Amino acid sequence: MTNQSNKADDHSHLHPREQLPDVDFCIASPPPWSQAIVLGFQHYFVVLGTSVLIPTLLVSAMGGSNGDKVRVFQTLLFCAGVNTLLQTLFGTCLPTVVGGSYAFLVPILSIIYSDKLQAIETPHIRFLHTMRAIQGAQIGSSTIQIILGFSGLWGILLRYLSPLSAAPLVGLVGLGLYELGFPGVAKCVEIGIPQLIVLIVLSQYLKKKGGNLHIFERYCVLLAVPVIWAYAHLLTVSGAYKNSPTLTQSHCRTNYARLIESAPWLRIPYPLQWGSPTFDSSHVFGMMSAVIVSMVESTGGYYAVARFASATPPPPFVVSRGTGWQGVGQLLDGLLGTLTGSTVSVENAGLLGLTRVGSRRVVQVSAGFMIFFSLFGKFGAIFASIPQPIVAALFCILFSKIVACGFSFLQFVNMNDGRSKFILGFSVFMGISVPQYFNEYAAKAGYGPVRSHSHWFNDFLFVIFTSSATVAFILAMVLDNTLQRKDAYTKKNRGRHYWKKFRTWKEDRRNEEFYSLPYNLNKFFPPM
Repeated sequence: MTNQSNKADDHSHLHPREQLPDVDFCIASPPPWSQAIVLGFQHYFVVLGTSVLIPTLLVSAMGGSNGDKVRVFQTLLFCAGVNTLLQTLFGTCLPTVVGGSYAFLVPILSIIYSDKLQAIETPHIRFLHTMRAIQGAQIGSSTIQIILGFSGLWGILLRYLSPLSAAPLVGLVGLGLYELGFPGVAKCVEIGIPQLIVLIVLSQYLKKKGGNLHIFERYCVLLAVPVIWAYAHLLTVSGAYKNSPTLTQSHCRTNYARLIESAPWLRIPYPLQWGSPTFDSSHVFGMMSAVIVSMVESTGGYYAVARFASATPPPPFVVSRGTGWQGVGQLLDGLLGTLTGSTVSVENAGLLGLTRVGSRRVVQVSAGFMIFFSLFGKFGAIFASIPQPIVAALFCILFSKIVACGFSFLQFVNMNDGRSKFILGFSVFMGISVPQYFNEYAAKAGYGPVRSHSHWFNDFLFVIFTSSATVAFILAMVLDNTLQRKDAYTKKNRGRHYWKKFRTWKEDRRNEEFYSLPYNLNKFFPPM
């Protein structure tokens, strides 16, 4: 009996864990201020990739100049800092960075290339009118997120979420962004590949539990990026790309974007800085699809962040509360003119898992850096001028952490059951396959498979079905809650009983520990 007992103890680490072990600092145990400041700057550094890439892709198409691009970048970074503080203080209270979202690109491009706006010949005037149209669509579409979040309707839907349906949702939040990973690295392999190798060596081969070597894992981004950045700058100033094609120079040179020259020393973003927003119902309805996608992807992000922060699965009403505050952030984005909406930053969520530091204080410090560097443009532009292949190498590591986190929820699921295997496999496969079909069709035909007389309806369906996480979420939720649902054996196989106690506020004391609002604000936003 003794031997059997010891043998069982040896395998105790294989049992399902509601909280992720081996986390150095969780939500309620912040690191010392010296470490918190450095780690917060590391989160700020990671969020720069999205904050720079989105204006780079869109502002030129709107007729904007480099100066306009920098001002949009500053505004996006400022709102990211404010929205991060709102989310950590009043939303889910998780260490969640809220940044720009790629889900809004399709409806934004639809607005940019509308006949009315393209008829404006003066580039700067076209930029201003386009920005105002996008702002109006953002403001109008934010209402659906605010209503679904604060009314609790989103939380009611999430009551039907189980570990089986959460696995493809969270996994495809990271896997659906694969195009931003190695394809970006390969655009300049001489700096992208070295960056990827150095990151792997520092974060995986040199890491050590305890001792001094933990700094390589915890600060791997800040240690790896400056080395490769300096190497890239050396190639630039030595004339390595002097006779290279323009496209190669744009990816490899460290001074190609010229953000530093265009950035002002001091500029404070303010509401309606681009003028009064204009409202068009078709633009608003088209933008609502992106809002829905950002809600779904952010939900997966919340579950990943909670996992990496060694918290319990967030109760549905907490995610609903966070969704409501995300809608407030979307409204703020529209008022200030960030050019895109907000969502949970997947790369920053992956950084929590990479560093094993899930402290709320660290993320709040990073929000302070975002706000500070958005005001002092020259300083922020220095860090924002990093070549995109270096950022893509970071994405390869950080997105893979989210993919692994999603599939870690399968520890609660009986994967020997045929039903579970079908739901997981089908939702993941279709979550990748359906968006691929829509994207390939659009690349060949110039428009999506759905062609009706309503442009907003076409955009609505195109955005929904080109989001891997959204497609997987819809299929997994429908199948998991309709296929043999009432069978007692099935209820245990899907793992939902593990999360049942977290659905209500008082049933598990850890709910209050992790998700309570500060300053007794629960009386204004009571748990549901």
